Amino acid sequence: MHYTSGNYEAFARPRKPAGVDDKTAWFVGAGLASLSGAAFLIRDGQMPGDKITILEELKLPGGALDGIKAPKKGFVVRGGREMEDHFETLWDLFRSIPSLEVEGASVLDEFYWLNKDDPNFSLQRATVDRGQDARTDGKFSLSDKAQKEIVKVFLATREEMENKRIDEVFSREFLGSHFWLYWRTMFAFEEWHSALEMKLYLHRFIHHIGGLPDFSALKFTKYNQYESLVLPLYTWLLDQGVKFHFSTEVTDVEFDIDATSGRKQATRLHWTAGSDGAPGDGVDLTENDLLFMTIGSLTENSDEGDQHTPAKLNEGPAPAWDLWRRIAAKDPAFGRPGVFADHIPETKWESATVTTVDARIPAYIEKIAKRDPLSGKVVTGGIVTAKDSSWLLSWTVNRQPHFKQQKPDECVVWVYALFSDVPGNYTGKTIQESTGEEIAREWLYHMGVPVDEIDDLAATGAKTVPVMMPYVTAFFMPRQAGDRPDVVPAGSVNFAFIGQFAESASRDCIFTTEYSVRTPMEAVYTLLDIERGVPEVFGSTYDVRALLSATSRLRDGEEIKLPGGPLIRRLVNKKIDDNQIGELLHQFGLLE
Repeated sequence: MHYTSGNYEAFARPRKPAGVDDKTAWFVGAGLASLSGAAFLIRDGQMPGDKITILEELKLPGGALDGIKAPKKGFVVRGGREMEDHFETLWDLFRSIPSLEVEGASVLDEFYWLNKDDPNFSLQRATVDRGQDARTDGKFSLSDKAQKEIVKVFLATREEMENKRIDEVFSREFLGSHFWLYWRTMFAFEEWHSALEMKLYLHRFIHHIGGLPDFSALKFTKYNQYESLVLPLYTWLLDQGVKFHFSTEVTDVEFDIDATSGRKQATRLHWTAGSDGAPGDGVDLTENDLLFMTIGSLTENSDEGDQHTPAKLNEGPAPAWDLWRRIAAKDPAFGRPGVFADHIPETKWESATVTTVDARIPAYIEKIAKRDPLSGKVVTGGIVTAKDSSWLLSWTVNRQPHFKQQKPDECVVWVYALFSDVPGNYTGKTIQESTGEEIAREWLYHMGVPVDEIDDLAATGAKTVPVMMPYVTAFFMPRQAGDRPDVVPAGSVNFAFIGQFAESASRDCIFTTEYSVRTPMEAVYTLLDIERGVPEVFGSTYDVRALLSATSRLRDGEEIKLPGGPLIRRLVNKKIDDNQIGELLHQFGLLE
């Protein structure tokens, strides 16, 4: 497996890998990673679909990319995924998956046209004082000290950032900036999260620093991501003959590990299944049976409340994590799951899906978003953060309808709180203690709804479903090399780890749809020795133009003050004015 960029290998089709007709494939989990891996096996590995089996504990595919209508409760979205132009493997995949909406188009075509016609951007990123504009004015408000701290982290080696928290490498000056407000609420970073992952995010998205305040860097699907991404991919895989077994919990994997040669082979897969699950209790694996394992889960043990019931924090047995623990005990190369799974107080947060049924609520949304929420076009353009919320509450309204089953006058809103254990400004309750109705009250309070209308609107004007997720930011915990296993561990002949908790050899960062597609692509291309390169991470971190643009934005457009007096500055300017360096510095507003 190798990485490439450019059109040469991106447009090429690999030849059929040697021996693929003798192989079968098994996937643990039916999230985006497994669905993508199966698609790459078929498209690029030219493996017949009926030789691929996907085992899933739940009753439907998609993993964290969800979007359902729960009986009696209402619509439920546990979270949303932000996307951008340079998700190279994601778009490489979806260029080949037919759209369910537009005849003759791919999912990528549909997505591209949608965002061309209706580009995304926010007209109000943050509020204070119950729905008033927070007047952040798109500024980052970074002091000179805070700017230097960003540069220091950016230039540091990965090893220097291992096992460090964000608040160990950034001062209170940085953590009090608008930049950190934008960053933490957009990506769900906490101060105790990984400084290494913060560094990787800076590198990965340096070309989008300028779009951070107004979300102009982002693109969204037409509907929720289950209907827009998962369903077309799942439908295509079924058409190819891929076998799915739901209600099937994989409990263990056996390996033959030769300590002398380092050769490692998965030899048996164990499962327990419900009445409609996979037959038997497992399967023996030969060298020709490829095994792709999704390890860990950010949505494991999620619990839904309802309008009158709080969501519960489930700290009990967690099948996805327990499976990884059993696997990891068999070889040090298989990772250290406890680094991520043993810190629920630091990795939990709660979200809620609000479905409005009273026309008065969309009017308050429109006042803040400055767009008609029922127009079918971009509404908030991303999250709106109530800056003075004690929960640090954020909310978003995507294009409506967000679900195909919505009624024309319904509006689906996603709300989340970064602080789970702090009492609310209006209810006096933590979000973890709150029913759906109480979460709606707190949200309506920060929306500026008159106090004498809040309780009635929350009770009769909306239906709210809270969801508590104990592990939702587990992958952000401080870590070091070896805590996550390599996608294909050294010596492996027939197995790979995929998903957010596998270590890609690339420069990519986690908590993205891109990472969920990149790891299975790397796994498939390695195990089948596919003669085509995996698209490398977009190289903006090495592009002087992107770096200069980001520098200008991080300084809120302030020019660089050259040292010395007027004479020294004239001499320096004379040296650079008539060359490419000077042109670039002037172009990005760093010099007059």
